[in-house]
Amino acid sequence: MNVTSQIKQPIFDEMELFEKKFYESMTSNVALLNRITYYIVNRKGKQMRPMFVFLTAKMVSGGIVNERTYRGACVIELIHTATLVHDDVVDDSNRRRGFFSINALWKNKIAVLVGDYLLSKGLLLSIDNGDFDLLRIISVAVREMSEGELLQIEKARRLDITEDVYYEIIRKKTATLIAACCALGAKSVIEDEVQVENMRKFGELIGMAFQIKDDLFDYTDEAIGKPTGIDIKEQKMTLPLIHVLNTTTSKEKSWLINSIKNHNKDKKRVKEVIAFVKNNNGLLYAEQKMVEFQQQALLLLDNYPNSDFKEALILMVNYVIERKK
Repeated sequence: MNVTSQIKQPIFDEMELFEKKFYESMTSNVALLNRITYYIVNRKGKQMRPMFVFLTAKMVSGGIVNERTYRGACVIELIHTATLVHDDVVDDSNRRRGFFSINALWKNKIAVLVGDYLLSKGLLLSIDNGDFDLLRIISVAVREMSEGELLQIEKARRLDITEDVYYEIIRKKTATLIAACCALGAKSVIEDEVQVENMRKFGELIGMAFQIKDDLFDYTDEAIGKPTGIDIKEQKMTLPLIHVLNTTTSKEKSWLINSIKNHNKDKKRVKEVIAFVKNNNGLLYAEQKMVEFQQQALLLLDNYPNSDFKEALILMVNYVIERKK
């Protein structure tokens, strides 16, 4: 049994029912929309985010989920899917999870509108059922994700990112949605704000580790969803590079900045940058930071009694930093 199946085991029934509810949550009277949403549902990813919602809910409540939990998981997945559809338009990407992206098949205009539609469906699902507490958690995540992306674009132009700014970018861009999943899972079944905040923090720390792992893939040759060196080509400042820029000589720093600014399309130069970052402990440093976030996340689970749900969450945390893609 692979790791994802092991993690899913304690919430297998919930995930089965979730898939039905998720598909229902996207239905429309417009045939074109239904064709596109059918395409989306049949090319789903690992569904990590709904898994976080259900595992967190069951761990804090001793095994209980309710309709609010299902709605919360659907809203998170609707919003996550909307952001992926929009991301592919922004990045001019024709592939997603090994399949053609929505914009590749139906063009940008339709893809943008589909993303907007999924976003509105998510918000309405909360509003129609009076889940205003859950909606607040989700809306903060949507706002922060937009801010994170824009902050990254702004900083990429100037290439002046400090480590603290990098953490702020990835917290908003990636970690905030996983934090929302965990806070939402807890909030759907309990009222205790201290526990809800504890779970939000847990999700945020995993999200930070998750993004650093993603950044490390840019420097490895393993078969993953994106080619090696793409962050450098796109002038994205990631932790291995930031660390090396801050610890190298001014001459080497000038060469690095010049390479990223003016030679980022030159394959040979990109390979040289990757080798330089590796040889100057950029990867080692980023791996250490990733493990720090992972360990902090695991500490937050210590107060909960042992259960299948807690074990699955621990497995999930470890999977985030050990995954090969």
